[in-house]
Amino acid sequence: MQINNRNIDVDEFGEGPAMLLVHGLGGTSNFWRPVINEFMDRHRIVAPDLPSAGRSDVDPQVSIESLADDMIAVLDALDIGELHLIGHSKGTIVCQHMAARLGDRIRDLVLLGPLAEPPEAARTALAARAESARENGMTGIADVIADVALAADTKKNKPNAQGFVREMLLRQNPEAYALSCEALARAERAAPEKIVCRSLLITGDEDVVAPEDNVRTLAGQLGNAETLILESCGHWTLTERPGAVIEAMNTFYR
Repeated sequence: MQINNRNIDVDEFGEGPAMLLVHGLGGTSNFWRPVINEFMDRHRIVAPDLPSAGRSDVDPQVSIESLADDMIAVLDALDIGELHLIGHSKGTIVCQHMAARLGDRIRDLVLLGPLAEPPEAARTALAARAESARENGMTGIADVIADVALAADTKKNKPNAQGFVREMLLRQNPEAYALSCEALARAERAAPEKIVCRSLLITGDEDVVAPEDNVRTLAGQLGNAETLILESCGHWTLTERPGAVIEAMNTFYR
């Protein structure tokens, strides 16, 4: 799909009320397969690869704001009005910016491993990771993230989940990934008072990117928000605990 003078690869499934799925740093639309399989029989699901990720074009000027612009343009191109908005990690920041801008058009938010913006230490680490991607490629980065960002139980009892995360990262274009790291390092929080929809925030008890205390603080800032902490789960929430996430989403939507 041609959006804002670049190709954005968009997967579409099903019919019904629309859902837009916004993946995180190092992810692709394939991260969302459990959600797609659960909801495609009753929802129209739109799952893009963000610019500078996966199969979509590299955007040398990519930013959180440009990603929000691009996702809104995707919705407009597909003639989607109201929708359910779901994000993971970096995608949760994009979703919050979209919700702040689109108001009542967003029916609700489900945010996995959510954050308002990176803390200062993470901004420095992301800049260093961008440099590493450019100099050394994706192998070392994929190995580290597939180790430290997943729960101990996941790595022991669901090794294919660890392999899936590693493979998604290995398949990223190093320059595109570096640009995405830099975009996240510059990210600024959306205005929470402009987010009027109800929200569900889900994180893992071993999530080092979106720890429980930070997620509860964000939920308080959003106001009309519920929080769920999953046991034995790291940052790749849907990959590690798909059944628990799907159950929580179904309960939230009911």
